[in-house]
Amino acid sequence: MTDIHTWLTTRMQAMPPVRMMQVALAEVGDTHVCLSAPLADNLNDKDSAFGGSLVALMTLAGWALASAQLLRAGFEADVYVADSEVKYLKPVKTDLLARAQAVSPESLQAFVAAFAARGKARISLQVCMQLADGTSACQLTGRYVAWARA
Repeated sequence: MTDIHTWLTTRMQAMPPVRMMQVALAEVGDTHVCLSAPLADNLNDKDSAFGGSLVALMTLAGWALASAQLLRAGFEADVYVADSEVKYLKPVKTDLLARAQAVSPESLQAFVAAFAARGKARISLQVCMQLADGTSACQLTGRYVAWARA
């Protein structure tokens, strides 16, 4: 079985914007993935997190969760975000922490089963940017697609 943590970290560090943001894989669970990034590398002119960094980190967390689910099942796939909607609720003035999870645990199983059967699949994921007190500063709902590698 592929070491999911190493696989995700290697892929993320191969992306120049991700390296510049100093993104780190904070946690890989059975049904979620958390990514972090330091505020200092993602500031805007108001000394809070740059909106582009927030959406990039949340989008990447969804990609990581979809990729991790397929890797856990023994598949390497090309995963893309198909579309997303973001709601900004509060400014982020601390280090960034994005937590991705599926709309339901059953949808993770259906995603992997569809990929196993057809070599392609899609899944809706929810990602929130968590503040230190556990509240959400912004939220992303995204649809991700996966295709078998050629």
